[in-house]
Formats: sequence, structure tokens, C-alpha cells
Amino acid sequence: MSSDTDIFDKKYLNEVNGGNNMSSENTNPPNTFPSEPDIFGMKPDTYCMLLHLSQLMGSTFVGFAVPIVLWAIVKDRSPLVDLHGKIVLNWLISLLIYMFAAGLLCIALVGFLILPVLVVLMVVFPIIGAVKANEGVVWKYPLSIAFFK
Repeated sequence: MSSDTDIFDKKYLNEVNGGNNMSSENTNPPNTFPSEPDIFGMKPDTYCMLLHLSQLMGSTFVGFAVPIVLWAIVKDRSPLVDLHGKIVLNWLISLLIYMFAAGLLCIALVGFLILPVLVVLMVVFPIIGAVKANEGVVWKYPLSIAFFK
């Protein structure tokens, strides 16, 4: 049984591999990306892991700016980093929208229940994404709105 993430990966891999069919008969694992050169002396998986973890640099502007900068400087050289960067950016924008909505809902006292959940997800999702990236797996954050595809 395939999950949404597997389908997401297969669609992307199909694009990266030049339209080759990523059917179940293929002997390559579903999350295998074409061989990519090292990025700043790191394996692409390690760079993607740091991209996810950079969100934890604080709840201030730095936690939002650093992942965007890390993605922007390498996105044209690495399809894998481009994909992970878009996933992180989608999550950051979605999180801003959710935080704004929760802030507005604090007037009705409902937001006070939502804000702590968002704070936990703000820490947990990047850690899961980093672990998956280090394993070579592309993990799309749940609840993330796809602004960049």
C-alpha cells in the first residue's frame, strides 16, 4: 500500500528521471534520486537535513530566513535540495497562516488551544523531515499547503 508521500516522491522522481516510468516493476527503491555532486563538501542528503533543521534556529525571523537562504543558493544545482526547499517553504508559509488564524481565534478563546499544538508541530515536523532527509527520503509535512510544487 502506498502513502501520499510515496506518490509524491514517484511523481517528482518521474520528472527528475526524464519521464521514466517509476512503476512497481522498477528495481530502484522509490526514493532514489539521480547521483548528485556534494554541496559545500556535504552529501545532498546531509544538506537537506540541515535545511530542515535550520527552521529550529528560533521562532524569530532567523528561523524563517535561514532555510530560505539555504534553499535559494543551491536550488538550481540540485533537484533534491530544490524539492526539500519547496517542502520547507510550503510548511513555513502554511505555519504563518495557521499562526495568524490561531491568533485571531484567541479572541474566541479557541486559539489558545490551537497555538500550543502549532508550537509543538513547529519543532516536531522539522525534526522528522530532517531524519527522513538524512535517510534519503522525501517527506512532505502534513498540514502543509502546496504553494510551491
